[in-house]
Amino acid sequence: MTISLDIGCGKQPRNFFNAATVYGIDIRNDVEAGIYKADLIVEPIPFANEYFNFVTAHDFLEHVPRIIYSPERRFAFIEIMNEVWRVLKPGGQFLSVTPAYPHAEAFRDPTHVNIITEETFPMYFDNKICLAKMYGFTGGFQITDQQWNGPHLISLLTKPW
Repeated sequence: MTISLDIGCGKQPRNFFNAATVYGIDIRNDVEAGIYKADLIVEPIPFANEYFNFVTAHDFLEHVPRIIYSPERRFAFIEIMNEVWRVLKPGGQFLSVTPAYPHAEAFRDPTHVNIITEETFPMYFDNKICLAKMYGFTGGFQITDQQWNGPHLISLLTKPW
């Protein structure tokens, strides 16, 4: 049985992978719809280690600050990527769909505070270069695929076995 988690899901968790069971995380609770409340900027994903086959983030990561002070300095984007790594099973996949540089859609919304580029995942969160380790990233994804759909960069990352 496959299980998927859609972070920043809004009112309806998306099921891009046609998983048998789908959960969502958002800033509001709707347990009947499978949505659990967590502010992922400052809270962990409220599920066990290696629980999910898939994690998705559609129009979410661009809203995650790279650095917060709460009260000490924290790298919120790195922490979320650590949480995605933690809850994915080995062989699990993370799908990010986000407006990205150089498209205006990445910048025009004043709540977009984390600008993603084609190099963000391959240089910082991969299992080869992994520059995010200097900021506390504990994983190392395989970059399975990246492609553009208009202004959205679609990135598929796999947690190696």
